[in-house]
Parts: sequence; structure tokens; C-alpha cells
Amino acid sequence: GIKKTDMQAVLVGLTNSGKSSILKSLTNTYPKIASYGFTTKEPEIGTMNHQGCNIQIIDLPPIASDSFDYGIVNNADTLIIVIEKISEIESVLSSLKNKNAKRIIVFNKIDLYDNNTKRKIQETLKTKKYNFVLISTATKEGILELKEKIFNSFNIIRIYTRQPGKKEDEVPVIMKPNSTLREVAEKILHGYSKKVKYAKVWGPSAKFLGQQIGLKHIVKDKDMIEFYSE
Repeated sequence: GIKKTDMQAVLVGLTNSGKSSILKSLTNTYPKIASYGFTTKEPEIGTMNHQGCNIQIIDLPPIASDSFDYGIVNNADTLIIVIEKISEIESVLSSLKNKNAKRIIVFNKIDLYDNNTKRKIQETLKTKKYNFVLISTATKEGILELKEKIFNSFNIIRIYTRQPGKKEDEVPVIMKPNSTLREVAEKILHGYSKKVKYAKVWGPSAKFLGQQIGLKHIVKDKDMIEFYSE
């Protein structure tokens, strides 16, 4: 029953791995956090705002739980795999069937280790060629890097819009690369492209500021568009 947004990442891991604390650190959500196992009984949803985008973060119950939702995992764009030990990675990965999702290995509770041990953990994960980050929700180490990795895992572009003479919208329209102006208009409102006479663009796809463009124009990341309709 969870409506998937344009950008969705799912936290998966074993019980007591600290997924709920990570959800709290990344988003506006305050999930139940406890020292005993299987605290998360159902999916918890939060929104991470990063670089102007709202990214849906879902914390699932532990993999061993009867409530673990494989449907959400199989449809996710990005899987955030939370571990406390390197030996946990293979067992977690073997239970995940989604081969299309980007994967980020999050080695949690890194504040429990000294610098020498941290270095060894990093070298091991590098050798295995994982996309990883070492974090601590207690000290906030690595949280910003994790946010960047989550954001960069999505193959999207951000298109900002505004009405003529007004400020641009703060939240961009999320599109796939090589999208046309027609597709942007349809994303805003189904059928809207039929009402658009032309648009003006400021940004990477413009040859000059305020270039007048048609519906076939291919937009680029961080373009700002003004629509002129009938």
C-alpha cells in the first residue's frame, strides 16, 4: 500500500543493525528505536530532502522477520544495505532478488572502532569493490556522505519551473535524462502539453538566457522553465 515516489531508497538489514536510527538521521521521521531485536514491525517511511529533491526512504523490518516485504525490495530503485560486520554482507545480498537496484553498503556503528580498525574495514570493502560508506548515527560520521551516495544513485535530472514573473518552484520536477519539454509538461499535469504554446529556458540546455523553445526541446539537469500556454 506504499505509493512509490520518483526517488525511492529502501533500508534493509539484520535485526539491531541500526536501520531505524539511520532513518531518523536521514529524514524527518522519528521511528521507534530500542536495544532489543525486531523493533520495526512494519515499514517506516520518511522523506530525505537533499539537493532540492525529496527522496522517499523506507525502513523495512529485519530480513528474518515475517513482516519483511520482498515486494517493496523488488521494486526499489536503491537498496541501502545496513551491516555491522563484513561477514553479514553476503548473507544479506543472497536474500535480495532485485538485480536492477543500485546498492549501497552501509557499515554502521563505526564509532565503536579505533582508526586502525576503520582503515582495515575500508580497505576490505574497497578490495571487494563495494559501493560503501562507514557511518555512525551517534557521532553523525558519514551521514552527509551517505546522503550524497543515495542522491547520486538515481539516474535523474531536476527541472525547475516557474510562472512568468514569479519565483521558481523550490521542488524540481524529477525526470529521466534526455526528456523533452513535452514530457516535462505531461509530468506536471496530464494533457498540459496540448495547452503549451511555447516555453522559455534558463540553464544548461539553453543557448542563451530565456531561449524560447518548443515541445521537442531536450531539457538538462537544473534547467529552469517558464511555460506559456493558451
